Amino acid sequence: MLTPTRARRHIGLGLLALALSVGPAVGPAVAQKLVLYTASNEEIEKSVMAAFAKAHPEIKVEAINLSTGPVVQRAIAEKANPQADVIWMINDVALNQLKAAGVFEPYEPKGAKVPDDFRDPDGFWLAHNATIMAMGVNTKLLKEKNLPMPAVWQDLTNPAYKGTISVAAATKSGTGLTIAATMYDAFGWDFLDKLHANVFQYQSSGGAPARQAAAGEVVIGLTYDTAIVQQVRAGQPIEMVYGGWSPNILEGAGLVAKGPNPKEGKVFMDFLFGPDAGQAFAPYVGIGAAPGVTNVDLSKVKMWKMKKPIDADAFKREWAAKYEK
Repeated sequence: MLTPTRARRHIGLGLLALALSVGPAVGPAVAQKLVLYTASNEEIEKSVMAAFAKAHPEIKVEAINLSTGPVVQRAIAEKANPQADVIWMINDVALNQLKAAGVFEPYEPKGAKVPDDFRDPDGFWLAHNATIMAMGVNTKLLKEKNLPMPAVWQDLTNPAYKGTISVAAATKSGTGLTIAATMYDAFGWDFLDKLHANVFQYQSSGGAPARQAAAGEVVIGLTYDTAIVQQVRAGQPIEMVYGGWSPNILEGAGLVAKGPNPKEGKVFMDFLFGPDAGQAFAPYVGIGAAPGVTNVDLSKVKMWKMKKPIDADAFKREWAAKYEK
């Protein structure tokens, strides 16, 4: 006869054996989540997100799209309690702001073949594409007006071009700011004064000057690469003139330090700098970090390196005082 203690022991062993024979209990699968902050345009975001969903259907993505300034402000404000895992498609000025504020942690995406020019030297962020600025010249209108084809940026100060040039305002567009700040860095205010004398109109959109040139409203639109490529592919009489060297911006991504979903954040970074994302970017970017992703003639591209740092807000105030009247 079993004592109560031995009886309980036998019952316990019997239940354990039954549990082992049935197998371990399987609970509900833990959902995988990823939170992204981005300043991407709608078409690029849609393309990249579709490619990521195809590659990683197990991860639910929450993407918050804001302008670059609000993305930076929000990420810095949340630094003590991060809400995002990855911040992507913002320019290198903003990426460096976030690095300096301690928002990012270093991460090297698996298998990434990113050129040195597209990397933060300390490994806090990588660029997935570069955007260059160029001249979109309406060759038909140029011939009709008997104007010379510009070859370098200095040519744009020729009085013969008076009223024939369009560019985005430095105060309203990142493209306009990049062009104006780079020209100031290279030539000073004197160049911008002379260019202003030839400007027909300042636009609020960086791509608008390309559309104006294609429509014959101006002869020369100063704009970004893919805005010009789009008009060329549409059959418009537009030629891209690189100007000898290229004002440019890098756009990239960084892994948020202590983000809520670090594993998924790293998966996205691996994807973002791999071939699938490269193909998703391909129709929309001038120069992609992924090998073979480019829409411009790289033999004509010489990226301008800024000689001195520029305080963007101070520069915009001075630019506005001079030219927004």
